[in-house]
Amino acid sequence: MKRYAYGWLTAIFFLVSIAGHWVFGWFAYVDEAAQHAQQPQFAEYAVLIARDTFENWQSEFLQLIWQVVGLAYFLYVGSPASKENDDRLEAKVDALLRLTGERGEKIIADLDERYLRTHGHALPHAHGEPPVGE
Repeated sequence: MKRYAYGWLTAIFFLVSIAGHWVFGWFAYVDEAAQHAQQPQFAEYAVLIARDTFENWQSEFLQLIWQVVGLAYFLYVGSPASKENDDRLEAKVDALLRLTGERGEKIIADLDERYLRTHGHALPHAHGEPPVGE
């Protein structure tokens, strides 16, 4: 449960907000029908509330999802626009380590292995492991 707490909270917020939208939409629909001396009909209300819901999702929800998911995807695949331009600094550090000889090469190899540089994305922080070079 802890692992998915953010997802559960998001789902609860979503369900509560959409239920509130539908309930208050029903009250507004009943009030409008009474102003026109008509009986409220659920089928007509369902069409109106579905239209209002999807109109709202199109303008806000889908735009936000596109931005969040799209940007996360581009960050994951490593597009040039999402990189943190630290390649130059890393190349300098690698060059300095290589100047120390075989020990420097071992440190570079250990760092690359620990942070999965040759196998994909890095593991977060490598907590609990001894310092590199020891």
